[in-house]
Amino acid sequence: QVQLVESGGGLVQAGGSLRLSCAAAGRTFSTYAKGWFRQAPGKEREFVAAISWSGGNTDYGDPVKGRFTISRDNAKNTVYLQMNSLKPEDTAVYYCAADNRGGILTQVYEYRYWGQGTQVTVSS
Repeated sequence: QVQLVESGGGLVQAGGSLRLSCAAAGRTFSTYAKGWFRQAPGKEREFVAAISWSGGNTDYGDPVKGRFTISRDNAKNTVYLQMNSLKPEDTAVYYCAADNRGGILTQVYEYRYWGQGTQVTVSS
């Protein structure tokens, strides 16, 4: 069974940093595209960041550009999201996703596999 498990969420003050991790189990995701999305209460799931299977290409949603960095370690089957200069509007449940099509995928419907989510709360 395929599993994506996020960790690293929590409560942080505005201006602080967090690093999210997403570990894959059940199969090797080294050739899969990976992404991070977030969903705040009452809002649709929003694209945050994506990375190609090799890690050579990345893309970011406009609200996080310059503050967040996505990376991956294929040897560990893990993708990371480094979040700096956090703002209260970054508060959401953060989800990692994977798909075997590779490339840069920025839409929810493009991803087949999803984690259960991790809560990030930024206080003002």
